[in-house]
Amino acid sequence: MMPVKDSLSSLSSPRKVFLLVLFCFAQFLDTFNTAALFSAIPAIAAAVGLNNSQSVWLNSSYQLTFAAFLLISGRMSDVYNPKIVFLAGVYPSAFLALGTGFVRNKIAILVLRALSGIGASLTIPSSLHLLVHMFPEPVTQAKAVSAFAGSGAIGNVMGVVIGALFVSYASWPWVFWMVAITTMLIAVSCTLLIPHPGYIKVGSSLDQFRRLDLSGGSLLTIALVLFIFAVTSGSTDGWVTATVLTPLILSVFLFVSYFIWEAKIPEEHASLPPKMWSYPNFTVLALLALLPYTWWSTVYLLFAWYWQEVLYWSAISSAVHFLPIGICAFPFMALSGVLQQKLATKYILLIGLTLMLGGTIFLPFANSAERYWPIAFPGFILGTAGTTLVFATTNIAIFAVTPPRVAGTVGAVFNCALQLGAAVFSAATTSIQTTVETSTTSYTGRAAGFEFLAAVVAVQMISVLVFFKNLPAVTADRESPSPGPDQKGSPDSESTVALRELSNSTLPTLHSSPSS
Repeated sequence: MMPVKDSLSSLSSPRKVFLLVLFCFAQFLDTFNTAALFSAIPAIAAAVGLNNSQSVWLNSSYQLTFAAFLLISGRMSDVYNPKIVFLAGVYPSAFLALGTGFVRNKIAILVLRALSGIGASLTIPSSLHLLVHMFPEPVTQAKAVSAFAGSGAIGNVMGVVIGALFVSYASWPWVFWMVAITTMLIAVSCTLLIPHPGYIKVGSSLDQFRRLDLSGGSLLTIALVLFIFAVTSGSTDGWVTATVLTPLILSVFLFVSYFIWEAKIPEEHASLPPKMWSYPNFTVLALLALLPYTWWSTVYLLFAWYWQEVLYWSAISSAVHFLPIGICAFPFMALSGVLQQKLATKYILLIGLTLMLGGTIFLPFANSAERYWPIAFPGFILGTAGTTLVFATTNIAIFAVTPPRVAGTVGAVFNCALQLGAAVFSAATTSIQTTVETSTTSYTGRAAGFEFLAAVVAVQMISVLVFFKNLPAVTADRESPSPGPDQKGSPDSESTVALRELSNSTLPTLHSSPSS
């Protein structure tokens, strides 16, 4: 749709600022929704009857639907009224969070978490669409989008601590009830404060619906759910049982069907056009984007349970011991900007991957409280430093190798890869841990999980070393690649512009900064 009268840009400054704060709180809650659960997972799992292998689904179910529906929600924000899309996300999210705090059935809580991921995915692209209308001036717009991105990083760092506070001094349902109360306040406030801009519908209703690519999104989502179910079930049911092989084979079939479907439909209707893979280094960078959230989520997941259930640390103590991961990310994000002015992209990626690998190698040996400072702490610092460099550099490089007209799709691929990597590899790591460990108090399974993580980092390092074509250092005055002679350039939509700025400015968080 196209705006007839942009009533958003003519709002008073105080109203704009208040709406910006509301959108930032929505982004904060989206990251909080995952980070807070790392402190609460042991308590929730005990209350609803999830074992260690199944507990990974408390976050994976949310991350899967969040990532899969980003491709659709970004389209919805451009095709339909973004205010309606935003409200369609926040109101259900509030009620779903409220219900999650009351249920004590493991199937019910996982279903509610999955539905919450869909609601969260609707809020990010629509918020950005509204933000760029409110702040059309480039400098002000960049500041607003950066504030929006930064709120996600704050949610990631503070979520672990706030979740621990609720678990320690109230109860785990309050993690969800706090989200419900805050989200409802955001929803009501935005209903009243966001004006109703007029829109002219472009294209028929059927054409608008086709541009959402619901069929492709459904195929991808079902394939991912079946794949992770098979991976998590393998350690408990056996890898050659029908319970594992059936969903695994179906997931492969659906993955293939998804890519065939995307190749057959018109490019403007596809959530992931096949020609994306032909851009230089795009495939390597997209695969590399699987890694950052994988590293952070694996570390949180494997240590949180062990510290609380085996070492008997309180949730607060566990959260405090995780703080170096969040705090260390900020200075290395700034350093990545300096390095990108000095070094070629390939060398920065290799430096980051080397630090990641070095930090990960420490973690299999951090099996006691006495080994936190000499082993776990330096592992956290080195690993976070490397992960942050890889995250920031991949983020910029993937936009540098693609033309601006596909920035929205590139942002979706990048952020979906971040979320899906965390969900898939967390499930795989947990499955390895459950298979290897000799008892629930043993560290051998977790050590094997960290060794698997180190192997994944090593494989990514080799792929960059062999397949990545060296690029010059990214400079401030770099011009974006232009469309080829057979490609017609088209102006970016408002949300596409904002999403590109968000992806170029965001701080590393465990599950959010999504793009459409």
